[in-house]
Amino acid sequence: MKQRQLPEGQLEASILGNLNTAVLLFDQDLRLRYLNAAGENLLAMSENTVLGKVAGDLICCPGEPITGRLRQALATRQPFTEREVEILRPDGQPIRVNCTLLPVHQSGADCQLLMELHQVDRQIRITREEHLLSQHQATQALLRGLAHEINNPLGGLRGAAQLLERELPDSALREYTQIIIDEADRLQALLNRMLGPNQMPQYDQVNIHHVLEHVRSLLCAEFPAGPQIIRDYDPSIPDFKADADRLIQALLNIARNGAQAAGDSGQLILRSRVLRQFTIGSTRYRLVLRVEVEDSGPGIPEAFIERIFFPMVSGRAGGTGLGLAIAQELISQHGGLIECESRPGNTRFLVYLPLESYGE
Repeated sequence: MKQRQLPEGQLEASILGNLNTAVLLFDQDLRLRYLNAAGENLLAMSENTVLGKVAGDLICCPGEPITGRLRQALATRQPFTEREVEILRPDGQPIRVNCTLLPVHQSGADCQLLMELHQVDRQIRITREEHLLSQHQATQALLRGLAHEINNPLGGLRGAAQLLERELPDSALREYTQIIIDEADRLQALLNRMLGPNQMPQYDQVNIHHVLEHVRSLLCAEFPAGPQIIRDYDPSIPDFKADADRLIQALLNIARNGAQAAGDSGQLILRSRVLRQFTIGSTRYRLVLRVEVEDSGPGIPEAFIERIFFPMVSGRAGGTGLGLAIAQELISQHGGLIECESRPGNTRFLVYLPLESYGE
């Protein structure tokens, strides 16, 4: 059977309509004249609702108005590309895209502007997560090797102090050997905390909201004056296999930091959501649980945020710097990952856990 040939205009529209890259066409006045299906998905709006709107109402760049860049491209009639540009959709959602502007000029017609937007959030996130996972694995391997090298001389030091204590003729001198023994025990306990639990997780059916409520009750007892703890739960989240005690410990470590940052007058939000067809690292899962711990504290400095999951790194006076490192290890044991986003007045820790039977 002979295949039907589309007219040239319809063929071009069909090709553009099936592209995975968002394509927007603006006229001389920067009003939208065409939007393909990928563009509708990117802007989260249908073509009929946005046609005729000016570019500045559709796409907002936090750094500078986008209309200036578009008018420059029209005036110079030179195409250009910017990579990893953060823009705001009409609904206020920030996304990161590669943006290409291509002036289209035909004889006898006004110049138009073709914009291609390719969303790169997912690729950037996957790369960041893979880096975070490899970073965590390398840190744990280093800690295990370091613990092995320290444990042997530490045990010998403690044993020698005990033997010396028995041979000392003056009991007053035993105070010094006891200091050696106590400090050796303290170092041993520190090593054990850095390595986290050395037993295998005990997987059982867990309801994440029971875990979050337990964490909330512990926080209320520890911080009776505040902050205000707000619950934002998705009741449709199913039970899943996990070690409840380890999840409680991990989330408590995160939430305790958030409560301290928010202070008595601040807010701490515990939020749960389900993500579908979501990638953790390089593994794609059908269903993923995301637990958010959000605080209204002063935020984490950008230069410091890359190191917050390292052991012995703390931004708080008197902190041990082990809470987040241990939390990352406990979540990693469940096939999950912890990420952090922060700006002044808002810090979010995002805990991702696969809802598939990771422990089986």
